[in-house]
Amino acid sequence: MIHVTDNKRRVAIIGGGITGLSAAFYLQEQAKLHHYPLEIVLLEGSHRLGGKLQTLRKDGFIIERGPDSFVDRNHIVLDLATKLGIDHDLVKTKKAKTYIAVNNKELQPVPKNTILGIPTQIKPFMASSLVSWSGKVRATADLMLPPSRIDGDQSLGKFMRRRFGEEFVQNLIEPFLSGVFSGDIDELSLQATLPILLQYEQEAGSVMRGMRRELTSMDPRTFTEEHNAFSVQTFADGMDTLVDSLADAFDGQLMKGVRVQSIMQSNEQLCLELNNKSMLTVDGVIIATPHQAAQKLFEKQELLQDLKSIPSNTVASVSMIFDEKTLASFDGTDIYMSRNSDYSLTSVTNETKKWPHIAPEGYALLNCYIGRTGDAAIVELSDSEIEKTVIEDLQQLSGITEQPFKTVVSRWKDSMPQYTIGHVDRIKCAKEKLYETFPTVRLAGNSYEGISLPKCIEQGMNNAEELLKELFK
Repeated sequence: MIHVTDNKRRVAIIGGGITGLSAAFYLQEQAKLHHYPLEIVLLEGSHRLGGKLQTLRKDGFIIERGPDSFVDRNHIVLDLATKLGIDHDLVKTKKAKTYIAVNNKELQPVPKNTILGIPTQIKPFMASSLVSWSGKVRATADLMLPPSRIDGDQSLGKFMRRRFGEEFVQNLIEPFLSGVFSGDIDELSLQATLPILLQYEQEAGSVMRGMRRELTSMDPRTFTEEHNAFSVQTFADGMDTLVDSLADAFDGQLMKGVRVQSIMQSNEQLCLELNNKSMLTVDGVIIATPHQAAQKLFEKQELLQDLKSIPSNTVASVSMIFDEKTLASFDGTDIYMSRNSDYSLTSVTNETKKWPHIAPEGYALLNCYIGRTGDAAIVELSDSEIEKTVIEDLQQLSGITEQPFKTVVSRWKDSMPQYTIGHVDRIKCAKEKLYETFPTVRLAGNSYEGISLPKCIEQGMNNAEELLKELFK
């Protein structure tokens, strides 16, 4: 059994993904700043760090098997990158032009000055062919409808339909939001996913008006009209640049290939039962694993039972390398599919148009996503069957006739937690019950308070600060 020394506090971080690595970094930073006697043990069940951040580099190509970019509105990633000395590696997209595939017809460009499908200016929206005239008139009712009087949570889809109407949501908003959250907007929680929209409605009397007001108060570089989106960023040499830098900065004890099987109280400390038949005694724990794994750690105490009801979707990313000339007729960077289309794909990104440096000259790298709520079976197909399905969709979408030079299929089973209605209260209740029994244990990660890279980093930071206050109060 490994014991903690008398003059130190020991914290275990379970999970070496971006949340766990960020928690370790901020624990170290705060411990040095306040001269806390702290020892950190980072346990990762696999033999690699980074979780979903995986970059494949080969023959001059940079292929992301997981997230390929991020939006950093509050500079969470920038601040961390600056502290790590890798802020100079951040790059912003050179170009972005988004299309929607509706009813298997010709691709329609998304109007300018649109955020998540929501227009912030009327003129470009009215000139679009994505929605009929009656649908456009109904959508502009958002500017006149009174705020809703619904108490408690509601679905994202219900809120959007009330503000903008069925056709507008189906053709414009739903493809965006389903792509962002990999879920069904009629099951997703407004309070947990986009509470800012409810704030716009309540304070400005309109979602469009509230969004427009926020844009006028923001740094103009944060939102660019030509990109039709908040500025999207990545790391020049791949997203796992952040993982490697965090790992290099970690000066605690790293245990790879070691899984925690249970957590028990041991006098004033915590005892972690490991899969290598040993025990680890610590003073505090940050659990940065998916919620399914976190719940299993407390089965003996019957804690975190609420987490069982959090569903997760299975998705796959399919990266394909083509001759650039094959895609010459298509000028877009992103395509989202509406649910009324017959495509198996949910989205397609021409990565080389957004980030020209990731491939040798003359080549195009497409990243395609498949897997919807209720349609996980397609992800279980063989690599060759998935490749065939994707190519058939690409042929219909953009007329591609050539076969790719190379295809990389990456599966993410039960990896996309769904923030269904009541998620915020569910998580709050689970954390409160956990605190009552284990006041020095914290939960962090994309199952709880945000799925994006900045949100996961922020959770790591916040939980590190909270735990240190508890340990050294």
